[in-house]
Amino acid sequence: MDTLLLGQGYEPLGRVGWQRAMTLWFTGRAEILEEYDDRVIRTVRVAFPMPAVVRFFRSTRARRAAVRFSREQVYARDHGRCQYCSSEVTRRESTYDHIVPRSRGGATRWDNIVLACRPCNQRKADRTPSEAHMALLSRPVQPAPHADGWRMVLGLVGEAPAPWRPYLGLE
Repeated sequence: MDTLLLGQGYEPLGRVGWQRAMTLWFTGRAEILEEYDDRVIRTVRVAFPMPAVVRFFRSTRARRAAVRFSREQVYARDHGRCQYCSSEVTRRESTYDHIVPRSRGGATRWDNIVLACRPCNQRKADRTPSEAHMALLSRPVQPAPHADGWRMVLGLVGEAPAPWRPYLGLE
């Protein structure tokens, strides 16, 4: 379970693992604003509620929010739909297809990867979409960080966790 990371001014910066959130808190660099009700971190002597939202005490180095390339982000960009047949695909059932196959020099980057269901990926095999007589629903591009706002920066597909919602302007 991830933790929402906020800047000093309560702006969403990203998401981190609970371990990183606890390190920021223990070192005095951040405060815990929200905790998950049903999650507990246990040590030999103490149990801590798992942090859901943490905020830096001091301002962090200004950096432009960027959408990092990852399987999760490709799934978010393609809205959980196969880019060949438009069927809805769960994360578990999804595959990632290289438009130009890797065996032909295709790179693993935003403009060459799409989400595909297993049957479509197997049908396309080691061919380009045109060779397989398959059309893409949309041309894959690197998403702009503000195209879907915080949703893409945070890599969210569905609903944001309940403790995050007030900090993302959803309540």
